[in-house]
Formats: sequence, structure tokens, C-alpha cells
Amino acid sequence: MAIPARLRLEVFSSKKSRKTNQSFLDDEKGINTDTVTMVSQFINLFKLRIGVVITLAALGGMAITPGQALTSWQILVLSLTVMLASAAAGAFNQYFERDIDAKMTRTQNRPFVNGFFQHSRKWLVIIGLMLGLAVISAAFAFNAMTALNIFLGAFTYAIVYTAWLKRRTWLNIVFGGLAGSFAVLAGAAAVDPSFGPLPGLLALVLFLWTPPHFWSLAIVIRDQYAAAGIPMLPVVKGDKKAARIILGHTILLVLVSLLPAFYGLGWIYLTGALLGGAYFLVKSVQLLRNPTKQTAMANFVASLVQFSVLMIALMLEVNFGA
Repeated sequence: MAIPARLRLEVFSSKKSRKTNQSFLDDEKGINTDTVTMVSQFINLFKLRIGVVITLAALGGMAITPGQALTSWQILVLSLTVMLASAAAGAFNQYFERDIDAKMTRTQNRPFVNGFFQHSRKWLVIIGLMLGLAVISAAFAFNAMTALNIFLGAFTYAIVYTAWLKRRTWLNIVFGGLAGSFAVLAGAAAVDPSFGPLPGLLALVLFLWTPPHFWSLAIVIRDQYAAAGIPMLPVVKGDKKAARIILGHTILLVLVSLLPAFYGLGWIYLTGALLGGAYFLVKSVQLLRNPTKQTAMANFVASLVQFSVLMIALMLEVNFGA
């Protein structure tokens, strides 16, 4: 039986329409996937997760410093300038370390390694402009001391840690920890450029927190660091001795984190410092007793918990404490 021409045309049009709609959906899905990939690679390149921690440190320094409170737009400018400087330092770190990143499973998908971004000197110009914009903006919005501390934080991570020390000594991250300390001082200087005991103590807390945080992760991926020729603490000293040093740092960190309670902060902060510190200490002791990748990762997570609890307690103390 012959199919009428009109019916054949309608069937053909319906099939063509379905193909067109499917093609549109496929194209839209492809665009969405490309966008997600692009955003993911930028987050990776600029190390925005570390940037969030650095920015929180700056806001902690701001909150803990006596003086006239910053306006909402000043807090936003402080956050953006610190984040921008941190992003510039993170991008330089990946630009400089492309060769060793290619040797480590953890870093093989970084954009300069996988070819998503071309490893060219134009990135050094972009990084320099980002840092310059952050420092100049901070100088105009606040003062020279804020700008100087933002610059020193980025310089410490990008040059002192990445370019000078990381491939030479296991003490690299000890000095690299100063990047977070300078962020605290930048936030404090935005309120009062003179040096006070509370922001100084919080800067010391960040300085002491960084080594056990990263050394715990280094135990987890010790073989990768060894293959890349990076003298991280567990590679040089072994896991057992590294765990002992981590515990020593953690004890000192917890003790110093309690001191702000004797310089004006109250029971809310002290409670957070005790709870977060106790949890970190317990995990560090477990790491010493059984230095495995599992206990090292647990200690790494505990360091993040301790930092988060401390910052939350600090903000609650400043806003709701007696």
C-alpha cells in the first residue's frame, strides 16, 4: 500500500525535527561541559582553595584587631586583593613547577601539564599584573602596610617557597608558612597599621599550623615527592620521624593558639581553640603510633578541622563575645 505524499512529508519533517533538537541538546551539553572544564582549570591554576584559606586568615586578622570596624566595601576589597595576590602566587607556583608536576600523580592534571593552558611567558606578565593590581588596590583602599603584607605573602609563596627552597630543603614549608602569616598581618593592618599582640599571635598560629598540615599530606604522597626529587620531610627523614616532628609542631601550635585568650579574647574563642586543638592532637598522636597513609590523611583532615573551628570561634567571639 502506497504512503500518501503528505504523510511521508510529515514523517520526514518529524524525524528531521528530532535530529535537529538532539543536535541542539548535544551542542548545549558540549558547551556546558566545556564551561565546567574551563572553570575547573582556572580554579586549579590559581589554587583558589588555598586562596580561600589565605583570605580567611586575612579576615581573621582584621576581626581580631582593635580599632574602627571596616565598612562592607572595605571588607570586600580586602578579600579580593588578598585572593588576587594568592591566585597570582598559585599560578606562578604551577608555571615554575610544570616539570615536577608532570612526575606526580596528584599534579599531572594541572593545566600547564595537561596542555589546557600554553606554558608561555605571557603568563608571567598576567601574574605580575594580577599581583600589581592587588598591591596597588590595597595601598589606595587602606595603607602601605596592608599592601606590603599582601605583597610579602605572595612573594614568600612564589619565590621563597616555590623557587628557592622547595627543591633544596625539607624546611621549605616552614618558611612557606609565612604566606598565611602575612595574610593575617595584612588584614590587621587594614584596621590599624601598627603592630599589636593579637594579630601577631594569630600570625604565629598560621605559621605553626602550615607545616604539620602539609607534612601530613606529604606522608600520604611521599612516593610521588620522592619520584619528583622533592625533599619533603617524610622523604628525607622517613614517616616515623616525620610523625614525631608533626606532633611536636602540633603541640606548639595548640599552646600558642590558646594565648589570644589571655590578650583580650574570651571563652568562646578559648573553647574553640581547646576543642579544635584537642582533636588535632589526638590525630597527631595516632599518626605517631601508626604512621600510615590512612592516619596521615586523617591528621591532614584534622588540621583543616582545627583551623576551621579556630576561625569560627574567633569570628563568634568578636561578634558575640562579652
